[in-house]
Amino acid sequence: MPREMEFRRIPGLPPYVFTIIDSLKLEARRAGRDVIDLGFGNPDLPSPQVAVDKLAEAVHNTRNHRYSASRGIPKLRQAAADMYQRRFGVTLDPDTEIISTIGAKEGFSHLMWVLLQPGDAAIVPTPSYPIHIWGPYFAGADARQVAIGDGTDASGYIDRVMESWEYGWPKARVVVLSFPHNPTTTIATKEDLQRLVDWARERDVVLVHDLAYADMTFDGWRPPSIMECDGAKEVAVELYSMTKSYSMAGWRVAFLVGRPDVVGALAKLKSYLDYGTFQPIQIAATVTLNEALDFPTEVSAVYESRRNTLCDGLDRIGWDIHRPKGTMFAWARIPEPYREMGSIEFATHVIEECDVAVSPGVGFGPGGDGFVRFALIENEQRTGQAIRNLKKGLTRLQ
Repeated sequence: MPREMEFRRIPGLPPYVFTIIDSLKLEARRAGRDVIDLGFGNPDLPSPQVAVDKLAEAVHNTRNHRYSASRGIPKLRQAAADMYQRRFGVTLDPDTEIISTIGAKEGFSHLMWVLLQPGDAAIVPTPSYPIHIWGPYFAGADARQVAIGDGTDASGYIDRVMESWEYGWPKARVVVLSFPHNPTTTIATKEDLQRLVDWARERDVVLVHDLAYADMTFDGWRPPSIMECDGAKEVAVELYSMTKSYSMAGWRVAFLVGRPDVVGALAKLKSYLDYGTFQPIQIAATVTLNEALDFPTEVSAVYESRRNTLCDGLDRIGWDIHRPKGTMFAWARIPEPYREMGSIEFATHVIEECDVAVSPGVGFGPGGDGFVRFALIENEQRTGQAIRNLKKGLTRLQ
């Protein structure tokens, strides 16, 4: 018998706590219970019809079955440049300042490979979307976690980033940002981002902004791109994904834009690793960016209605919650009568007693254990039923 294999990198990963809740959800459903899943942030709305139609057309052309370009086909990069001009008033060179990635997670992970190596450090928010913490780790670097705060605004977090950089050693080469933020829904103003760009320009720091929720925003608020800031192209890159804005999660289409040498470095690495997304998908994405101009606004309106149903309902049953201005989530502090449980025990209790699945906050890092995350992935009727279930099962709120 061969001796047990010793794997690299995998032993350092903690248990993926979301699988605990997922297993409980599946077990309950097998027992015949109707569990309302507000845990996994998987967009449920269909992709634009124009994307589906163009994909079906393009896939019948056998020339599109061959290898594509890992940078993304030229028309797709031009469509992304046109979108940035329309949406943010930012001019980008599609040849040197834009690269297509196979989703934002792939782009971010491989970007960490070109920016970091063992002995380097990155500053990342906590709690955080897990890949923002583990991307630097996979590159062999130290991820210095900085508390993002209470989920209201980013100014305090930016102060703490600067302080962490000043007092840390070795100096961090990368600062990871993501506003609106998953899971806390924290938002940043253009002034917040400009302050960070000005600071980074005086230091050898690259800012990496994951703008996953560029268009999923509420109450008339519109988040800025970091590329709108003066001097941003000297220090910053940004990830823009079609996953949420265009409800195209499974298509895996995103872009890295910004500082040309960083974009070029990722392009060089990716040329060794992949041949890009399947070309019919790139063609369909191009047409979608150019023609489905109102789709992001329509999607955002659906999620805003769901947010209102959830937050109004939780307020009625005595669960105080911060009302998010963006993302497809709500970040809720565990109610006081249940706070001693911690997020895993509380999320387990909510499934067992309320038939509602939520994500335990500790899965997003140590700063999240007093919270759970709701995903706005059910319609208003199902969300209303979840509220009724919570009212019935969380008896200490009465």
